[in-house]
Amino acid sequence: MAVDVFPWTKSKPRNTQPRSVAGTRKHKCGQAHANLSTHTREGSFPNMAFSLCLRSPIISLLLHFLLVVSTLCPVHSSQFGNHPVANQTFRPKEELRKLNAVRARLQQINKPPVKTIQSPDGDIIDCVMSHKQPAFDHPLLKGQKPLDAPERPRGHNQMDDDLSEKFQLWSLSGEWCPEGTIPIRRTREEDILRASSVGRFGMKKTLNRVRRDTSGNGHEHAIGYVTGDTYYGAKASINVWAPVVENPSEFSLSQMWVISGSFGDDLNTIEAGWQVSPGLYGDRYPRFFTYWTTDAYQATGCYNLLCSGFVQTNSKIAIGAAISPTSSYQGGQFDISLLIWKDPKHGNWWLEFGGGSLVGYWPSSLFSHLRDHASMIHFGGEIVNSGLSGSHTSTQMGSGHFAEEGFGKASYFRNMQVVDWDNSLIPLSNLKVLADHPNCYHIQGGFNKAWGNYFYYGGPGRNVKCP
Repeated sequence: MAVDVFPWTKSKPRNTQPRSVAGTRKHKCGQAHANLSTHTREGSFPNMAFSLCLRSPIISLLLHFLLVVSTLCPVHSSQFGNHPVANQTFRPKEELRKLNAVRARLQQINKPPVKTIQSPDGDIIDCVMSHKQPAFDHPLLKGQKPLDAPERPRGHNQMDDDLSEKFQLWSLSGEWCPEGTIPIRRTREEDILRASSVGRFGMKKTLNRVRRDTSGNGHEHAIGYVTGDTYYGAKASINVWAPVVENPSEFSLSQMWVISGSFGDDLNTIEAGWQVSPGLYGDRYPRFFTYWTTDAYQATGCYNLLCSGFVQTNSKIAIGAAISPTSSYQGGQFDISLLIWKDPKHGNWWLEFGGGSLVGYWPSSLFSHLRDHASMIHFGGEIVNSGLSGSHTSTQMGSGHFAEEGFGKASYFRNMQVVDWDNSLIPLSNLKVLADHPNCYHIQGGFNKAWGNYFYYGGPGRNVKCP
């Protein structure tokens, strides 16, 4: 849903050109090798110059010496491919093993498409037969097919689906996936190589626990939350921005959490919203995302469709794809409406985008505590403060401006509701707000007839009061 206040402000993607530095040797043999590459491209071979180098006894002795040294001593590299590696020993067997693991993971994630669409932002969208999507690799879901749409919660107003499905950059291509298929953002080799390990690609760090206090692990929050009851879903409209993320290892997101279990190893969560995550996506576009876990982010669950679990049913929304347009300071404001609710008939947790576009569902069989209901709902923003510079990060949350600035300047959540035991959407009771680093990121709640329960939140990160 868009809130038209001012004309849109379009942002242009920044193109960067990789630089390479090559050294030049100015002796005859170096020149011979240079000639070798030049003449080879022209279709001839400089036999004389090359053979002169090999026949020189000094050069021959040097080559033998270098050969012996290279076999006995490890080679240290300051850079491997496009990924800087500090003081790392180059071990061919380990690199080959890693490369094979990356390729095996890519085969798991990327299913054979029946059609491929090139997105303007560089993404490749694969149209995959819905019954062949990653979800059905899960042992509990093998052989199944996507379920039909469930009954919506009472009190939910459905609107025009067509508007809901044109909020992503890839849809600007004018192409769509055929009926019976779903769009999946293709994962590339470099995406996996950016992860801490091949096995944990697409997963949050194990220290990232959703807490209502300062956890001290670099994850900082400004949230509104309700607890103390049984919940069967939640709904909110979330203002979309493109916050600055200082370091590739950091992210900035705005989302809903549907939570059950303790904050120990049995934490169950279902999550959806938008995020800017250079480490996961390789760029700084705000992207629509989902997440789930049943063991506090340890070994289960993942973002989007990067593992088996979430079953997608929509043929026009690509989870993980870039969102467009975004909001601008003192300009046009854009928000997305998300609804997560538990189907009373089958018990699965469904996700709806906008005014009526079903995205898909998390099967109840994936969960332990959430198989029944949620015990807490969170709405709000989260950033990672890596502390690499020795001071607080300047990664922004929301718009990058404090809550006190209000509409058009600070980011917001509005029309927040929960689903009760009777599958009805109801207003929040006793909404509490919390910012665990209020000098860096803040939050202010309120209520009115137009927006119901709402809050403004966010901030710039590092500033005079947040050094």
